[in-house]
Amino acid sequence: MRSHGWGGNTPASDEEAIERILNAADTIIGERGSAMRIADVARALGVTRQTVYRYFPGTQELLLASAMRSADGFLDHLAAHVKGVTDPVVAVTEGFAFAVEQLASDKQVELVLNQRRGGQVASIVSDTALAFCRSMLHRYDIDWEKHGFDEAELDELNEFTLRVLHSFLADPGRPSRSGDDLRRYLIRWIGPAIAYPQMMRAMDALRGPEPRVRRRSSAAS
Repeated sequence: MRSHGWGGNTPASDEEAIERILNAADTIIGERGSAMRIADVARALGVTRQTVYRYFPGTQELLLASAMRSADGFLDHLAAHVKGVTDPVVAVTEGFAFAVEQLASDKQVELVLNQRRGGQVASIVSDTALAFCRSMLHRYDIDWEKHGFDEAELDELNEFTLRVLHSFLADPGRPSRSGDDLRRYLIRWIGPAIAYPQMMRAMDALRGPEPRVRRRSSAAS
């Protein structure tokens, strides 16, 4: 770890240096959003740009690291909010409502869902965004397999949830829904999608096995 700069207070380790860089980045992102630059962070810390580049090779990497750190903090709050709720419809819709209400004004987490590549907004189902949303699903106290979700179906639910979440964050509506109104809306329209695998298993059980077709012997004919 280089000792140059840092306003006379050199970090004791690389980990501390990274933490201080991210803290400075968070402050600047809060003021300017994604317009933050490496030079801004370096100036705030009293170091050269090369010092920041040692830990983060570019502005996008620093923005994403800041966003993911913020996302991890949010996911901890989400897990605490829905702790002990094992019904998937109740847990996911409540967690979704919590996410909509908490993330609407969070600039760092917004960067996770709106990464830019080559100056263009990346797909809303980018690997980073999908990983963020999948982390949300795994924070619930839900036995997904018990409720009819295999890995492929959980991937589909993950993509569906991300697309709907992105839509709410991009355009919350006029007027925007919140509180009980938002939760009623989500349970009515998203709830059936979450309950679908278990409903299909119940319907299959009611149908029972397919009846066997008896073949006539050639002698009978």
